[in-house]
Amino acid sequence: MKSRMFFFTVAVLFLCTATTSFASGAWKVEHKNAIVLAMFGTTVEPALQGLLNIRTKMIEKYPDTPVRIAFTSNIIRKKWQHRAEDPAYIKAHPEIPSDVLHVKTPLATIADLQNEGYDTIVVQPTHIAMGEEYLDLATYVDSLMRMGTLKKPKYKPFHKVVLGRPALGTYGTDHPYAEDIMTVAKVLAPDVELAVQEKAALVYMGHGNEYFPSAGAYLELADRMRQLYPEVVTAIGNVEGFPALEDVMDTLKLYGVKKVVLKPCMVVAGDHAMNDMAGPEADSWKSVLEKNGFEVVVVKRGLGEQDAFADIFVNHAADAAKDAGIVLK
Repeated sequence: MKSRMFFFTVAVLFLCTATTSFASGAWKVEHKNAIVLAMFGTTVEPALQGLLNIRTKMIEKYPDTPVRIAFTSNIIRKKWQHRAEDPAYIKAHPEIPSDVLHVKTPLATIADLQNEGYDTIVVQPTHIAMGEEYLDLATYVDSLMRMGTLKKPKYKPFHKVVLGRPALGTYGTDHPYAEDIMTVAKVLAPDVELAVQEKAALVYMGHGNEYFPSAGAYLELADRMRQLYPEVVTAIGNVEGFPALEDVMDTLKLYGVKKVVLKPCMVVAGDHAMNDMAGPEADSWKSVLEKNGFEVVVVKRGLGEQDAFADIFVNHAADAAKDAGIVLK
């Protein structure tokens, strides 16, 4: 009797399993949303606050949506991967989040999400201007959306992958770049207040690119800030390409400026800010400005550390999601 009962139970379990498997054949697509913050990255530990603040603001806005970070810089990722394998470094820096230690490329991060069942992804860059890094991301997103399947469309790896705008905007009619530039100019009001207190001009150091004409956005931002805040002379130069520090000094001399507040026009106050901008070397911006007779007040703080600036990326992600009919929660 017990033997018959055992075989009966096994048979019922087999039927239930078979029914479940059969039911799974009528698979229904359930789209799951996620956000990837595509950041250039930094190897300077204190500078991470600029990036982590953006992530925090995004999580606060969308607490029910996974938010992952990715670094676009190969050199920076490799350094973090090396640090992740160093027990002494990990012990000395318990404040470093695990997802920074093990940070991946945007494509690898997106692949991980797809493997976890997320097929609707908003990729939000944290770059300042539409340059080389942003356009690379655009090609990634376009390629992912072209991925198809020989089966029904519902089996495609991704339902939607969309790209948000950099801080200073991009081309297009839906979100005019001039409005994005004006938004940035307005959120930088605290920097202007500091310059007023110091009775100084405001000089930003951007990154720039020697091979890509992204200078127009920086020049327009500086112009809009001089219009909004006529009491302060604002000038922006780049580490690479135009306008260079020499062009900034020409502007300062034109306005008769003697003192400047020097600050990075970058999300983080990383290696460029610590060395190229404010380092003790003779060719740093601080040293060159002082050699040319300017008094310099250095601010080693990335724009991402300012909540209002971090919110720009959150809002751009919201725009990208809304435009694509994606509901983030």
